[in-house]
Amino acid sequence: MTDEIIIAATRDWLEKAVIGLNLCPFAKAVHVKKQIRYVVSHATSPEALLEELMNELRRLQDTDAEVLDTTLLIHPWVLNDFLDYNDFLDTVDIATAEPEFEDAFQVASLHPHYQFSGTQRDDIENYTNRSPYPTLHLLREDSVDRAVDAFPDADRIADVNIETLKKLGREGWDALGMKKAQSVNQ
Repeated sequence: MTDEIIIAATRDWLEKAVIGLNLCPFAKAVHVKKQIRYVVSHATSPEALLEELMNELRRLQDTDAEVLDTTLLIHPWVLNDFLDYNDFLDTVDIATAEPEFEDAFQVASLHPHYQFSGTQRDDIENYTNRSPYPTLHLLREDSVDRAVDAFPDADRIADVNIETLKKLGREGWDALGMKKAQSVNQ
């Protein structure tokens, strides 16, 4: 499995699900402007992934937002179990709160087995955050603030996404024809 295959599956999911279903109304603009960095981590431990996360946050911090607005840190070889991944998000929150970042970033969580609290594993609403591979989406707070200010009813996005996926259903999701993620155990 190559980085190119992993990125292609992630980009396909972004185009067909995230942008195609308008799950994130802010994604299309940065995608069209090519301001998204796709990084495949080769980390095999949470510690190594944390180091890469810190490096990517620094890269965002040191790069003009017009050139690089957001990063998808895809990590197929670590934290494949959703509960382990979910626990790691506490570490991510601590990392983004480091004084060197001055509260400039947030990280959105995406995982192939994402499950919201209070849902069943296969409930369609979980698919709003299901990516082909475990992924940390690094976002600039300034960009999020501008997008939210420009979008009416931004606080309803999550509810609208759930409604969209419930209308679409599992058959509709499957019909999107996204590239299948390859198993990291091949």
